[in-house]
Amino acid sequence: MLSQRTIRSANRAVGVGLHSSERVELTLHPAPPDTGIVFRRTDLPQPVSIPLHPLAVVDTRMATTLGSGDAKIHTVEHLLSACAGLGLDNLIVDVDAEEIPILDGSASSFVYLLQSAGLQEQPAPKRFIRMRRPVEVRTQDRDGEKWARLEPHDGFRLNFAIEFDHPAIDQTAQDYSFDFDMQAYVRDIARARTFGFMRDVDALRERGLAQGGSMENAIVMNESRILNQEGLRFDAEFVKHKMLDAIGDLYVIGHPIIGAYSAYRSGHAVNNALLRAVLDDPTSYEIVSFDDASTAPPGYRSTLKAAA
Repeated sequence: MLSQRTIRSANRAVGVGLHSSERVELTLHPAPPDTGIVFRRTDLPQPVSIPLHPLAVVDTRMATTLGSGDAKIHTVEHLLSACAGLGLDNLIVDVDAEEIPILDGSASSFVYLLQSAGLQEQPAPKRFIRMRRPVEVRTQDRDGEKWARLEPHDGFRLNFAIEFDHPAIDQTAQDYSFDFDMQAYVRDIARARTFGFMRDVDALRERGLAQGGSMENAIVMNESRILNQEGLRFDAEFVKHKMLDAIGDLYVIGHPIIGAYSAYRSGHAVNNALLRAVLDDPTSYEIVSFDDASTAPPGYRSTLKAAA
């Protein structure tokens, strides 16, 4: 059987929020089968739990934000990307502030936390969302069209293209394709950092965003070049980070996806709109599990072996 997975023991980290700049303590706890990934605000007078669901996304400005009533948790996408990359189904995520810490600006620190806690197979079948027909959303902004699509595929394949009018980005790869595999995710995707432009800093901070951003947790560019002394971690880091975000955004649906995701200039808002469009059409997908792990798509089988 291809089984659900949690962590073996609790683990914690302390950092700052990218947008709030507040100190945040994050604690990850194992969870029983069929719990899903649940976020808890432990700093409130009455702790509030927020299970994953596309309708629980209440804000997509520069991050994916989950909410329930007045309680919100910002910037969940990097942690969720790590959970998806490691095949975790069940987890309790406690935070004592309104934002997940940004750490180094990628998913690699979360991968390290989760792997240090240990990955534990559970006696329950892993459930997947398998696409049965294509679903696509398109939108327009001042810079042109952006879109995202999910369609049938025996595995989890992603194709992402970005377009930025900036010399430093123009010198790198701006489209990337990735067939899901746990080891490849950790090696090729998880280390890609978020990025931003000095020209946008004042405007973002006036809106209460990017208060905690720095060259310790982001790639920062002026009008012509990258300001980080160490440069890029790999050539395609910009588009790989957008793919990292998309993997986390898609995991908000609560299950790993069997299908192909393609996107052009997509972001948190378009990704969430895509998930809502899928759920609005029950004929577009089905929930499946695999009693025999050998019949699962190869990428998900390799994830099982890598965690053994």
